[in-house]
Amino acid sequence: MENAWRKEKPSQFLSSRKFLLFLPLALLFIFLFYFSRISKPKPNLTNKELTFKTPFPFQSIKPFDCFKCPQGYPVIANVVEGVRYPFLYSLADLGSLPNKPHKNIVRMLKRKPFRKPDISMTIQEILGKLRQQGGGKDSGYVVDVGANVGIATFAAAVMGFKVLAFEPVFENLQRICDGIFLNRVGDRVTLFEAAASDQLGNITFHKLIGRLDNSAVSATGAKLAFKSNEEIEIQVRSIPLDEVIPESQEVRLLKIDVQGWEYHVLRGASKLLSRKRGKAPYLIYEEDERLLQASNSSAKEIREFLGSMGYYHCTRHGTDAHCTQ
Repeated sequence: MENAWRKEKPSQFLSSRKFLLFLPLALLFIFLFYFSRISKPKPNLTNKELTFKTPFPFQSIKPFDCFKCPQGYPVIANVVEGVRYPFLYSLADLGSLPNKPHKNIVRMLKRKPFRKPDISMTIQEILGKLRQQGGGKDSGYVVDVGANVGIATFAAAVMGFKVLAFEPVFENLQRICDGIFLNRVGDRVTLFEAAASDQLGNITFHKLIGRLDNSAVSATGAKLAFKSNEEIEIQVRSIPLDEVIPESQEVRLLKIDVQGWEYHVLRGASKLLSRKRGKAPYLIYEEDERLLQASNSSAKEIREFLGSMGYYHCTRHGTDAHCTQ
């Protein structure tokens, strides 16, 4: 979901000597600018927009504290293109500088916006329809499982919805914290450093070196698209969604993108999914058979489980499934 970019033709600007001389100077300027900012005393954050807390009755786990999260500088951000409700995205992959910068850095130098991932538009379209059905209200939560660097989270938060985001990879958490500050949505986004699953405890997670969008519980799933990248094992906390979300809290949308671990996330959200019709969330999950098989599950097994929860209406949108009761 998070990596659905359109291909772009190589730019003549990249091959020029002027670009090679300009890029290191530009990055040095950005670094010095942010270094000067962080070296100053912290201001008194009395503005509600600069807070990182949301009023939510947590169970079993405390939210991730962005103020205690060391950041990777410089922070390079840009506006995402094409969405009805614009938001800023903190670029995680800088590419191989200075010869081969990431294509979105090149777009910034050309004064173009960040390329829009498909999921951000999808999230805003669905939430727009749910808002109309609810009489224009933004009540209820959006739950983003496998938040990655926050594309779906910020697409919902800038619309006014409150978001619970689950992400176990620390480098991704850094970028989400960047986006929370840049988009001024600290009072709407609650971030958890954890992998959603069907068991409470710890789980072995496989992270690809040089990629922030393909970490997975399954080693095969992590390396399926990027076989040349080195993979390492890390221990992360796992927690069922039912342990975090009280039955009294309304959830409007549940998005799951966890590289084949979707079945386990859904099992850990049985109470949430089995709510009465009209109270159960709209569900989006990645239904990639190759990734599911790498985690010893299948699309058929997921559909049967969802049917037992009352989700009988599912449609495919690319590699995603959209389901309602």
